Amino acid sequence: MSGIGATGIILLVLVALLLFGPNKLPELGRAFGRTLREFKSGAREIMDDDDRKDKESSRVEVNRSENMDKDNKRLPD
Repeated sequence: MSGIGATGIILLVLVALLLFGPNKLPELGRAFGRTLREFKSGAREIMDDDDRKDKESSRVEVNRSENMDKDNKRLPD
């Protein structure tokens, strides 16, 4: 499976042109672009939040291990 070639893309454009007409295609393209942009920004936010949580949890683990070494007592979870 090599994917869609040039002929496939031309066919898709022709079908879209027949279905929606030349006046509606630019509007559909803009709406599709906006949707992709919003999706990408949302995905980035989620990934950034996960990275922040991972960094915070690793800091907590380091602090717990340092406290255990000092006092030789177990901290409550």
